[in-house]
Parts: sequence; structure tokens; C-alpha cells
Amino acid sequence: MDWKSSEKAGSHSMADSMSSALSQNPRVSAHISESSRDLSCRRAPQSPARRDRAAHPTTILLCKSRSSQAALAPQEHRAFLEKACGAAICFKMLRDLSGSDPAHLSYTVRKIKSMAREAPGLVLEATHDYFTDNPEVSSWHKLRLFHVLETVIGVSDSLEESWEKAFIKLALENMAKSTELKEAYQDAASNLLVAVCRHSWRPVAQHLETEVLRGVFPHRSLLYVMGVLTSPQGPLSQVDKASWEEQLSKIAAQAVQFLNSDVWSKELLWALTKPDQTHQEQPPEKAFLFIFYGLILQAEDNGATVRKHLQTLLETSHRWPKQREGMAITVGLAAARHLEDVCAVLECFGHSEPVKCSLHTFSPKGLASEDLRWKWASSTILLAYGQMAVKAKAHILPWVDNILSRMIFFFRYSSWNETLKHSFLTAVLMLVEAVSHTSGARSHQFSQLSELSECLMVLLQKEPKDALYTPARQQAICVISSLCKLRLPLDLEKKSQLLSTCLHSVLALPPLDILERHTCLFLEPPNIQVRPTLYNETSEALDQLLQTFLVENPTADELHFLLSHLFTWLVSDKALQRQRAMNSCVSLLKFLSLNLHLDPKEDFKRVGQLVAMLGVLCQDPDRATQGSSVEGLGQLYQLLMRQRAEASQTDTLVPEHPQASVDGALQWSSGDQKARLLTPQEVVFPQDRIFQLGSSQVIKEVMKRLTLAELTDLAWTTIEGLGSTSPFRVQAAASMLLAVIQEHGAQLETVANLGQAIHLQLGSVRVPQAKEDVLLAVTLLARNHTPELVAAFLDFSTPPNSHTFQLWRALGAELPGSRRVLATLLAWLQKRPRPTQTSNSSPQPKEKVPLRSMAAMNTLCKLQFAREFKETVQEAYPQLLLAFLAQVHYILELHLPREPQPCQKAQEAAMPSPQSCWGGAGPMTPPLPGSLSLDALRSLLATTGHWQSFAQLELQDAWHLFATMDTYPKGVGLLARAMVQGVRGQVKDVTRQLLHSLRSQEERERKVAILILNEFLHSPALLEVLSEQDALTLLAQSLRDPSPEVRALSLQGLGNILFHPEKGSLLRRQLPHFLSGFFQNSEPVVVHLMGTVSEVLHRLGAQGAGAQSLSVAVSARSFFDDEREGIRAAAMALFGDLVAATAAGRETRSLRTQVHQSMVPLLLHLKDHCPAVVTQAKFTFYRCSLLLRWRLPHTVFCTLAWERGLSARHFLWSHLLTQRQEEFSIHLSQALNYLHSRHHHLKTWAALFLGYATCYHPQAVSQVANSGDMKLLFSTFKGLQKDPEPGIQVFATRQLSFLPQVAASQK
Repeated sequence: MDWKSSEKAGSHSMADSMSSALSQNPRVSAHISESSRDLSCRRAPQSPARRDRAAHPTTILLCKSRSSQAALAPQEHRAFLEKACGAAICFKMLRDLSGSDPAHLSYTVRKIKSMAREAPGLVLEATHDYFTDNPEVSSWHKLRLFHVLETVIGVSDSLEESWEKAFIKLALENMAKSTELKEAYQDAASNLLVAVCRHSWRPVAQHLETEVLRGVFPHRSLLYVMGVLTSPQGPLSQVDKASWEEQLSKIAAQAVQFLNSDVWSKELLWALTKPDQTHQEQPPEKAFLFIFYGLILQAEDNGATVRKHLQTLLETSHRWPKQREGMAITVGLAAARHLEDVCAVLECFGHSEPVKCSLHTFSPKGLASEDLRWKWASSTILLAYGQMAVKAKAHILPWVDNILSRMIFFFRYSSWNETLKHSFLTAVLMLVEAVSHTSGARSHQFSQLSELSECLMVLLQKEPKDALYTPARQQAICVISSLCKLRLPLDLEKKSQLLSTCLHSVLALPPLDILERHTCLFLEPPNIQVRPTLYNETSEALDQLLQTFLVENPTADELHFLLSHLFTWLVSDKALQRQRAMNSCVSLLKFLSLNLHLDPKEDFKRVGQLVAMLGVLCQDPDRATQGSSVEGLGQLYQLLMRQRAEASQTDTLVPEHPQASVDGALQWSSGDQKARLLTPQEVVFPQDRIFQLGSSQVIKEVMKRLTLAELTDLAWTTIEGLGSTSPFRVQAAASMLLAVIQEHGAQLETVANLGQAIHLQLGSVRVPQAKEDVLLAVTLLARNHTPELVAAFLDFSTPPNSHTFQLWRALGAELPGSRRVLATLLAWLQKRPRPTQTSNSSPQPKEKVPLRSMAAMNTLCKLQFAREFKETVQEAYPQLLLAFLAQVHYILELHLPREPQPCQKAQEAAMPSPQSCWGGAGPMTPPLPGSLSLDALRSLLATTGHWQSFAQLELQDAWHLFATMDTYPKGVGLLARAMVQGVRGQVKDVTRQLLHSLRSQEERERKVAILILNEFLHSPALLEVLSEQDALTLLAQSLRDPSPEVRALSLQGLGNILFHPEKGSLLRRQLPHFLSGFFQNSEPVVVHLMGTVSEVLHRLGAQGAGAQSLSVAVSARSFFDDEREGIRAAAMALFGDLVAATAAGRETRSLRTQVHQSMVPLLLHLKDHCPAVVTQAKFTFYRCSLLLRWRLPHTVFCTLAWERGLSARHFLWSHLLTQRQEEFSIHLSQALNYLHSRHHHLKTWAALFLGYATCYHPQAVSQVANSGDMKLLFSTFKGLQKDPEPGIQVFATRQLSFLPQVAASQK
């Protein structure tokens, strides 16, 4: 006994050391594992009679070890001891499984499993021996031992036949036992049998077959094993599983006899309808029973029996999902042989009263609990149809339309819920998959596919917009892909609707984090993280759908159709939607690049649009979208190179036939299309390097591969992008447009249309840099396409707006471009149709006006104020001047309705501005063409530095002379006369242009030229350009002009004093006679005589009046204050003509004195009651200021022309009072004399002038004015305190307070 104890103690210590060694030395562990495997194969179980074991297995093992130690060599002895220690440890752990401490049990199980992986044979033998030696252990202990055996057998590489038999026997003995553990104990024993099947399933199958065919309904544990073997996750390999299924069919065929047994059938039905512990999962035995039942019905020869059993099965409850799926499997298996009978059963069941009630009268609140068994009957029917298609696919093709019609019916009329949706999708997937693998399916005409696609669209539309917790979307899209392979009959509209629905269902989903947040609101929220690929799988299904569309219809039109639907999402305002759409687009392009489905001879549709979209998204704020866009461009680049390289190679192999297409289709080899194709030699860019370039470089490389039509399409798309509401898209589109025009602007066609499109979009561009890029693109485009752009912009320049003006400025941003623009505009201006002969009483309608000619006039008027055109307008001044004058004449020829003339003198701007080109101050409506041309002429004079000519016509109020054909020659003559009296260079430049106009085919241009030439004959500057003889020759040639007016004007020019110098002395001798007639009583006679003297002075030209100038001046001045208005105006006009006729610097001192003495009278008559007197006073005052060389002559002109009130007069008064003392005294004396005038307005303004002088020059006034003058001033200012004008009242009051001081200084 002591020996046994010591031996036992030694065994325990050795076991502990072995355990430590096994965990620390892998080599020992491996050795034990190999030895254990050998042992498991070598040793077989012994009979109970030969086994004589003590109560403790460890002691028995040690005894057995001692008895054989003497026969073993030392090395074998050590191995034997190691095995013995391992077995002892295993026995101890198996014994410990009887405990109740969960922590210790868990630890023990882990240790046993660890030992089983290292030495499965040892654990297997020890466990079997433990079972045999301890039959009275508890059910819990046995259950754990079964689990150990299952694990050990599972990890064993092989199992000896003796062990198989032993464990099959052990399992069969315990599978049907009833214990307190109920089904758990039976399942554990059954799993041991399943584990044996991993090594050899046929012996187990024989036992199962025997038990099943005994005639008694088999125990659930047998069905459990058969269910596990049949399940997809079963232990059998593919080959073994096929053999098992074949044997199972044979078993089912032998079990057909039991269908006629009421007991067996009832037990079967009870087992099938028995409620499960959890309705979400179905036990294996029940799942197998549905399959076995279906196989039995399939083997049954009698169709009536099949119908009876199926009807009975379908009349059971349809409440639980697994129950419905099981029924469907049974029906489907039966249909493999009895398709017609099964269809009849389903049709009858679908028309039964309970099913109809579930479709129409379901009310969750009003139904009894039993009625819930029918609520989802339609789901069972749908699943049954799907299983029918799968199991009977060899014969299903003729039945497809009928099945689909029933499925569509139940989908549409059943209550909508997740169950219906899942069942419908599952059934349709099975049906479509079965049909797709049926021979002849592609040639079969299906009538229900279109209806089915509509159901799928409805299903996708009903999917929650902010949740993704089921694969319903993915399944629906997969079904649609499969339908496309079956030649889904869809017109373009329905196809577009279907594709749009699929895209919206996937691309419009919120981000994944939001999806997870929304799913948390469910009672049983699905774990998105468990299946993180759910969205990826759905997205892949969408990509597969796009590819399927293209594979089924491999045409360029189809590709364009698909991309056009993606473009809608590529321009989305949401970054995630753009990112997803771009990924789908890249996937499609990559698929095409790797699988060239398109015909190389077929032209791509809207490739330029695709490049533009991808290029714009290369600047997307989202970096993922940027990267995908660059990748997409790379894939497109490779696709274009491959496609066009193959097309080029095909062209070299196939002789090129003459073009015979009359439908206008694009052809790669068409020279008319100007399409540049890649040749194999051109494809030299490394394809792998394209993905290493930056976005701008990739875009340039892709653009090199585009044809002219595609480049134009690219430009069009970028222009459309300018109208986007997204700032980044606008900027990106502008950059793309600039890049296209920089690289290929010279090659583009339809530039006029592009220009119009740019104009339409420019107004919506709110990004400053984008607008600059667009305008720069217009500038670059104008280098090669100025005429087209000018013509395009003219169409929307009547009237022009600010955006149009920006485009015109962009056209002329470069000096050569501005010259081309101006030349083109002048050409358009001269394209005037001949006006019809009409009278003023019957004017032509306004629509007859040539719009582009009028637009050119309008544009030229406005461009004069553009900085970009300043130098060009200055250079082209002579051409513009003559063109504008001719245009005014042309407008008069049209006899258009005249513009109302409210008040020609109401000018409110100091200088012409762009707004003045609209015909005055009124901005309400655009001007009539006549006023527009005249305003352009006025602006030209003002903006090109010829303001003096403008001033003379403005101060004379001569612009109205251009309003009628009768006064038009006089207006042109006055303008030419003003140029003669202005800068000498102006005459020379215009004279050079006159030579071209005199040879024009247009009468109006020759008329304008001869009118100006007649006036220029009075200028010495003419002879610097044209000799006297040449001028005489030109006039002589004009005598033969077809126009009577030109001939008459030429005859007048030939009578000029330039050609007849002797006329000068003759005219001067007549002057005294004319002057003496000034004192006649007849006002018309005096006015006529004064006009005659003015004409004489004009005809004398440079010769002048000589010594008689003083007499003319004195005579004219004497009539400034005449009571007769006409004579006052004529006298002032004559005085002004005399001043203008006197060359600057050559005037006599006496004449200069006369000018000084006329300034105050002229100044005061600016307030004359007669408008004609006021006009002549202004003009003559201005001429005198030029002669006296006043400072700021331009300001003097503006003040006289447009300024009103005292401030304007103060400016003029300040000039008068800053002269020398002699002139100062003259001015004051004249003003004092006007205080005695009978005319109130003259007296008032004389007093105001003297008041101004008193304020700034009190000492000088006190010296000139006597006491009487001062009293008169007092009385005058007292009277002005009552003047209606508030400013004059205030001024008079101040003067009354100041005059006493001046009077005191006199004393």
C-alpha cells in the first residue's frame, strides 16, 4: 500500500513536470503528438472481460507501464513514461469535467482542447476508456465528454475502423436517451456521430438508412444527424456530399410507401409544424425534414397523392419565416417531377379564401391570433415559386411567364412589409438565376419581364432613404442585371427611369456613420460593423448593372446613355454623391479599358463631355473624388489609345472605300470632320505612366487624343459648367475652358456658337478668378477667330449689357486683337442694305433696320470708352469719323420714326460717357438708331482728344442739324469747320482717309467726303497732304459723279478762294458796304447782312479781313445790347466768327481790346431770355476765351455747356477778375453800367458779378465805383433780397452787410 502511494505520488509529480515540459518544449510536444497518433492507430479497444482495472485509471495505467518496463530499451522506456504521464493527466482532466465551478470547467476544457491538438490519439483513447470504465457518470459529465470526443475526432487526421465502430455505437446508444438535459444531450451524442462522418460517412449512412426505413417515424436525433450532413455547413466534402444526396434520394424513394400511412404522415406533419424554440433559427432536424418530405413527394408516382400532401402542408401556419422557407423547399422539390401538379396546388391555394383575406382585409388590430397564421401566406407562395424554378429548372421555361404573373400579383396586392419584400426578392433571384442557366433562355420571349422591372423599381423606391440594413437594394439590382441578360424589353424612357431609380437608390444614401446612427433606432438594430461590406456589395452590384447594360448592347450610344445618367450625380452639390458616382464611372471605364467591347470603327459619343466632367472633378474639394477623377482620366486615356489604335490598324488592313454615308454619321477617316486620329506610331506615351502624372498633365495628354469634334464638345461642356451653383465647379470649368483654348483654340470650329454660350453663362459667374479665366479664354480665342466672335457678340449687343461689354473688352485685350475687332466692326457697320425709296410720311417699320449693323454702331459707341480699345480708337479716328457720319446719313435715308426732342439743351454730363451712348440722360429705353449714331460721333470726338471740335458743335447746339436730311450737309460742314479751326494734325489724318471715301461705291460716303473736303480747302494743313493741283483734280473728277448732290458740292469746292486768290481782295472791298447796312431798321435785313459778313469771313479763310477786322468788331459789339433778339444773336455770332477767323497770335492789339470789352456783355447775356442769344453768347464767349488763352479751356467749355447756378458763374467771374489791371477796370466799369439797364436779368447778374468782385477785390471796386454807383448797388441788392431764387437772396443779404465797409474805405 505504501508502494502504491509512493508510486501514485511519483506519478503526480511526473505528470506535473510533463505538463510543464509540454508547454515549454515544442520539440517534445511534437514528439508526443506523433507518438500519440501512432498509438491511436495501433491500439484498438479491448473487450470488458480482458480489462481489469482499479477504481482510479491513473493507478492502472502506472501498473501497466511497470509491467512492460523491463522489456523496453532506455529510450523506449522514456517515451513510454511520457505517454503514461500524458494519459494520466488527461484522465485527471476528464474526471474534473464533473465539477460545477464554471471557471474551473472552462479552464479544464481549454486544457483538454490544447492537449487534443497536440496529441489527439492519446486524448481519444483516454476518453473512450473513461466512458467505458465509468458508465455511471452524470448526464452533464457525459455531455461534456461528448464535446471532448467531438473536438478530438475533428482535429484527428484519420480514424481507425475499430474506433469508428466504437464511437458510432457509443453515439447511437446515447442519441435517443431521455435525460434531464433533453435535446441538448441528444444533440451532443448526435454531433459525435457527425464528427465520425468527417472520416467515414458511409457506415453512419447505413445505420441512418436502416433506422429511417424501419416503418416507424424516425427519432429527432437521427433527423438531426441527417440534417447536419445535408446542410451547406455540414462536414462532408463536395464529392461526399453529392454521394450523400444521391443516397438520400434513394432513401426517399424507398420511404414513399410511408405517405399512405396515416400515423407516419401525421407524425411527419406534427414534426413539421411543431413550434421551434427560436423562430429566427430552425433546428437541423426540421430543416432536413422539409427537404426529405420534398424528396419523398418527388419520388411519388401518383400526382393526386402529391397534391393532397402539398395542400395539407400549405394549410398549416405561415406565421414564422423558417416555416415558410421550409414549405417552399418541399414544394420546390416536389415540382422537380410534378411541376404541373405543384403549379395547380399553388394556384388553388392562392385563390383560397384565407389567402384572399390576407391580401385585402388584413387589419392588425382586428384579427384574432389564429388569423396571423395566414398573414404571410403570400410570402410562402412567392418562395415556393422561386424554389420551383430552382428545382425544376430543366422544365421551367414554358412556365416562367405564368409564374412571374403570379409573383407580380402577390407583390402588388399583398400588404407591404419587410417579409413580403424579402420573399419577393429571394423568389425572383432564384427564378432569374434558374432561367439564366437554362438553354434557350436568351432566345425565349418573356412577356412579364417589363412588369417585373416595374415591381423592382417600386421596391427600390420604397427602400428607406436614410438606412441600409438589408441586402434588398443589392438583390434588386442584381435581378435587374440578370433581366438585362434575358433581353429585357425596355424602351429608352423606361430604361432611363429604371437606371435612374437604381442610381438614386444607391448614390443618394447618407454616409455610413449616419446609416449606423439611424439603424440604432430599430428595436433590433442590425450591426453595420458586422457586415461592413454591405454598401460595397451594393455599389458593386450597381457597377455590375452598368457593365451588363454595356455588354448586352456594346455600342457608343449605350455608353453615352449610361454616362449621361452618371453625369447627373457627378454635378451633385453633395460631395459624397459625387464621390460615389465618380467611383462608378471609373469602374465602368476600367471595365471598358480591360474588355474592349465597343467596335473600333464606332465613334464614341460625347467623349469631350466626359473629359470635361472628369477634368472639373479633378479640382473637387473632396480628395477621394480628385483621385478617382484622375484615375478615370487615365482609364479613358488608355481606352482611347487602344480603341483608336485598333481602328487605325483596321484601316491599314482594310482598303479605304469612298465615303458613301449620307446620314451625316461621324467617321474616323472622314476628312470633312477634321478629326485627328492616332496612328500606331503616335501611341508612344507609356500607359503605366499616365497614372503617375498630375491632373493638369493628364488632362493635356487626354486632349491630345481627342478629335476636333470632341474638343469642341469638351469646350461646350466646360461652358455649361460655368452656370453651376457650386463655386469650385465654376472655377474648375473656367480653368478647363482656358486650358482647351490655350492648347487647341486655333483648331476649334463653331466658335460663334461657343461665344454665344459664353455670353449666356458669363452673367451667372460669381467667382472673380473664374470670370478672369473665361475672359482670358475669349482673348486667346480671338487670336484666330475674331470675325466669328464679333459676329456672335453683335447678336446680343442691341442693347449691350455689362457682361457683353466685358466680352468686348476681352476681345480687344491685346492690341492686335483690338485692331482686328475694330476693323471687323467697321466692316459690319458698312454692310447696310440699300434703303427703299419711301417718304417721310410713310416710314418703314423698325424691324427693317439691319440688326447687326445697328449692333456694330452700338458696340463702337461703347468701345470708345474701353481702356483696351483706347489706342486702337485713336489710331482709327479718321475711319471711325467718316463711318459714323455715313451711318447717320444712312439712318436718315431709312426714314425711321424720329426720337422725341424734349429739350436739346438739357445736358447733364460734363463729358460724354458710356451711358450717353444710350441717347441722352433717359436710361429707360434704348435709343433710336439715329440718336445712337449721333451719340457715337459725339463720343468719338470727346474720347479721342478732339474735344475742341466737339465743343464748337455743342455750344452752337448744332447736333440737331444731323436729325434731318435737309440740314445734314450744314451739320457736316460745321463739324469740318470746327476741325479746321482745331488741331492741324486732325485735318491731315482725316484728309488721307477722305481719298479712300471719295472712291467708295456708296453715294453717302462720297457725299460726306466732299462735304468735309470743301471745308478743309480753307485749312493750310490740307496742302501738307494734298497739293493744290491734286485737290483741283479730285474736285474735277467729282463733277462726273453719278450723284447730283456730289456734283453740286464739287462745283462749290472748285469756287474756293484757294483756287482763286483774287477773290480775297474783292470780298474785302465789299465789307464796308455790308457794315453800313447794319443800321437799317429792318431786323431781317440786318440779320441777313450780319450773316453775309460771317460768310465772307469764312470764305476769306486764312487771308482774313485784314485791317477791316477792327471795323467789323466794333460794328458787331455795338449790337450786343440791341433790343431786337435776332440782331443781338447775329451780332454775337458775327463777333465770334471774326475771332475764329483771326489766327492765334496774329490778332491786333485793337482787336484784342475789343475782345476784352466784349467779355462782360457776353457773360451777362448768358442769362438772356432769348435761347438763340444765350447760345451765341456761349459760343462767342468760348471763342474769345481761346483767343485770350485762358487757363483750363476744357473746363471753360464744360461750364458754359452744362453747368448751372452761381458756382458756374463764379468760375467764369474768377477768370475775368484775374486779368491785368487795365482789363479789370474795363470789366468793372461795364458791369457798373449794366446796373442802369432796363432789363432786370442783365441788371441782376451785373450786380452779382460786382458783388463777387467786391468780396474778392474790395479795394479795386472802391477805386472804380463812385458814390452813386455804390448807392445803386445798395438799392439793387435790396431788390435781390426778394428774388425767387434762395441762393441769390442769401448772396444779396451778405453783400448788403459788406458794402458799407467798401463805402467807408472810399472815404
